[in-house]
Amino acid sequence: MIMATRAASAARCSSSVIALLLLLVVMAGTSSSSAQLSTGFYSYSCPGVYDAVKSVVQAAIAREQRMGASILRLFFHDCFVQGCDASLLLDDTSSFQGEKMATPNNGSVRGFEVIDAIKSAVEKVCPGVVSCADILAIAARDSVVILGGPNWDVKVGRRDSTTASFSGANNNIPPPTSGLANLTSLFAAQGLSQKDMVALSGAHTIGQARCTNFRAHVYNDTNIDGAFARTRQSACPRTSGSGDNNLAPLDLQTPTAFENNYYKNLVCKKGLLHSDQELFNGGSTDAQVQSYVSSQSAFFADFVTGMIKMGGITPLTGSNGEIRKNCRRIN
Repeated sequence: MIMATRAASAARCSSSVIALLLLLVVMAGTSSSSAQLSTGFYSYSCPGVYDAVKSVVQAAIAREQRMGASILRLFFHDCFVQGCDASLLLDDTSSFQGEKMATPNNGSVRGFEVIDAIKSAVEKVCPGVVSCADILAIAARDSVVILGGPNWDVKVGRRDSTTASFSGANNNIPPPTSGLANLTSLFAAQGLSQKDMVALSGAHTIGQARCTNFRAHVYNDTNIDGAFARTRQSACPRTSGSGDNNLAPLDLQTPTAFENNYYKNLVCKKGLLHSDQELFNGGSTDAQVQSYVSSQSAFFADFVTGMIKMGGITPLTGSNGEIRKNCRRIN
């Protein structure tokens, strides 16, 4: 009887050990597939990555100040499709459809050659270590800082996608014709609040937009300053197809300086895009816009929070994805 009891106890202990081992295996698998991003990810493997990225971004903006806004926009458009995985950077091939030719991107997103140059510089410092997704995140931060905006520690550790989503690019990225409800919904789908949306929209304090994206607003909308609309109409003919690629600054006063003038323009009904002016049009976001008019530091703080949050949208980590050798194609 004693021997039987001991045997039963041993069996229970053995079962417990096996169960514990299985649990540890599962936990190990979970931690590798959902590892968190961190600011110190490259502290030992590539501490020189930040200087390498910054030097190329600085040179690119020195050549053309608009490039800072273009790089920042690349990061937005990448993160809103499959998460921040550098899928936007992939070129189309005969057997692969990327995101570059989707409606929000085609003829609009730019700066890919700068990302290529950054990748080359980083590869010289530490080959095969830093992902294109992380390069894009760091370059976006540097662009903001160089143009006078706030600084923050970028969380890194992303890996690069081996897939892209043409349909995701067409459906997930907010079009310039969006109303407030649609904007709120599309940001919410990425886990971003309405507050995040208003703060991140402040990225439009730098850069330019094409006539095709603001034509309807300056000709058809009523929530726009009349003199401002006429000024924009002068370089954007009413007829579609005529002057579609003519550019106008998103921020009327200082399109190459990162500050809070974007929100001041909205209060004066001088938002260039319909989607911009929707943020100050008698709706739920008016008060937040006013708060950023009153306090640039409040805008900067919320923008940083939004950028860090957006940079954490479903990243590939651990053994998922790859570290691309060339940002334009899969290894």
